[in-house]
Amino acid sequence: MPRIWGVNASPLILLGKISALPLLDRLCGQLLVPVGVEKEIFEGPEGDPAIRWLKEKNAESIRPLSLADPIITAWDLGLGESQVLSLARQTPGSEALVDGSLARKCAAAVGISVRGTLGVLLLAKREGHVPRVAPLFQQLTEAGFRIAPDLLEKALRWANER
Repeated sequence: MPRIWGVNASPLILLGKISALPLLDRLCGQLLVPVGVEKEIFEGPEGDPAIRWLKEKNAESIRPLSLADPIITAWDLGLGESQVLSLARQTPGSEALVDGSLARKCAAAVGISVRGTLGVLLLAKREGHVPRVAPLFQQLTEAGFRIAPDLLEKALRWANER
């Protein structure tokens, strides 16, 4: 069964900064980008790789959201995170790509599967799309991605790179 991922702005922006957006198309059968995430992406700097990726290759991934899930909106997340989680909850078999800890807690509380930016890269390695994740993790931190050192170390060990 092909993967279905609802994608938040953070993974798109970060993967764009390290030129890894094509991995999403290789790893996932259907990408769902809610209009709130599109709005957040397009508010970014001109020339951002995520903007170009959405415009040129994935405009068909943008999804309107008819109704945000009231249980999720009660968590007071950002627009994009709320819409991604609502869309994932409304789409059976889907997974939400979010990095924020509160969004991940909300997802766990309502039974939504989640994966973060590091998880995308780890999956890409496991499926043979990248030879090593350590250089990509380094690029992410240089691009401003904040990750707890112990979580980064755990991810590197999981990838057999420590």
